[in-house]
Amino acid sequence: MDKPPVVGRRERKKAATRQAIADAALQLFLARGYDRVSIRDIAEAADVSTTTLFKHFPGKEALVFDQDEDQEAELVAAVRQRPAGQGIVDALREHVLTSWLPVATHPRWAEFTDLVDSTPALQEYAERMWTRHAAALSAAIADDAGVSHDNIACQALARFILAIPPLTRGRQDPRPAVEEIFDLLTHGWHPPG
Repeated sequence: MDKPPVVGRRERKKAATRQAIADAALQLFLARGYDRVSIRDIAEAADVSTTTLFKHFPGKEALVFDQDEDQEAELVAAVRQRPAGQGIVDALREHVLTSWLPVATHPRWAEFTDLVDSTPALQEYAERMWTRHAAALSAAIADDAGVSHDNIACQALARFILAIPPLTRGRQDPRPAVEEIFDLLTHGWHPPG
């Protein structure tokens, strides 16, 4: 059995600082609007220097999507580290259900999506992030299948998986919609009714 990695005090402090900066940024963005908040405002609210802020985040947009790298790594891990005998689609179903549903039902999710939808810079960043995630997931699927990274079926599956959050957004209970999409991916199209 693998032991979890030991995280030292320095790494914990860095992670806590990063989270404090991201939390302060989101609070300010939701309260004032993205364009009305400066990097200096965020640094002051998080009680760090702007230099420290930029050590943790490359730019203002990245403050909104602070989980970007972790989300991509988790998507890839869902494919590469799935239990023996579990299919890729089933592993991704499990991943989406455990990772997306808590986000989709968070009380502030609607505010967050309104912020992104109303801010062109955030929409563009989200699109670039989505494209990176699709490429990484597609590559992991292709590697597992032993095919080239430009395999259209692997690319399509990755894009279908990443389309689930926007397709199920705004539903009171998104779980049935997520399950229905995965049933479609597993069993193919059957007309509703």
